[in-house]
Amino acid sequence: MPTARNFFDQREQEILVNAIAQAELRTSGEIRLHIENYCLGSEIKCAQRVFAKLKMHETAERNGVLIYIATLNKKIAVIGDEGIHQKLGNEFWQKIVNDLIKKFKENKKAEAMAECILECGEQLGKYFPRNSDDKNELTNTISY
Repeated sequence: MPTARNFFDQREQEILVNAIAQAELRTSGEIRLHIENYCLGSEIKCAQRVFAKLKMHETAERNGVLIYIATLNKKIAVIGDEGIHQKLGNEFWQKIVNDLIKKFKENKKAEAMAECILECGEQLGKYFPRNSDDKNELTNTISY
């Protein structure tokens, strides 16, 4: 059973970090991927806790997106800060989660995650295009 730190191998982690950087090239939004072993309670509550811990609510336009995975009890959530959530709503986030789950079951987890990251970046770009003076407000690394 893969734990948080080995859920994706080193090559896959590099691909995902690069996908985050690529997705953020078209938007002022920020995307983070957080992986932990367990989520005690609902995946949304766990994702909200991590969102706050990572200070994702402190972006200038409130347009951060968190992709959350709890590996050992198989929970996934994708949440957006209020700026982007108002534009996309719950249905978009649930569709992303459903797509991830489907591909995870097909053993395509790295591919699925990269697609998820790029889709989030595309949607962020529609509502929060990158500015010429844009700065990376949050690190592009995977957090644990």
